[in-house]
Amino acid sequence: MGSGNDIVADDKCPMVQFVDIVAGKWAIPILYRLIVTDGPVRFGVLQRAVAPITQKELTKHLRQFEQRGLVVRTMYMEMPPRVEYHVTPLGRSLRPPLDALAGWMRAHAGELAQATG
Repeated sequence: MGSGNDIVADDKCPMVQFVDIVAGKWAIPILYRLIVTDGPVRFGVLQRAVAPITQKELTKHLRQFEQRGLVVRTMYMEMPPRVEYHVTPLGRSLRPPLDALAGWMRAHAGELAQATG
């Protein structure tokens, strides 16, 4: 008889699901910028903040985040059209784990650089 900690073949690892959400070089920087800004951000401002990301790549990630309920897109019918993005409460709930990851990177940057150098 196994303990309650046994892994069942049908159980999905939550880390696999998390990585699916934040996959890609730019996903975490985009989300983190939106989270720490804590307000609406225009597309161009966001693109400059996470440069050198391409418009295509930023659009792709923002659409994925919008589909997952992490980001809301608001379009204003002005000339020229204005589009703003802001993080949802669900997206904002990622701040503690992302802050922890950023802290870990700062704490271990030297070790990581030595290991690859």
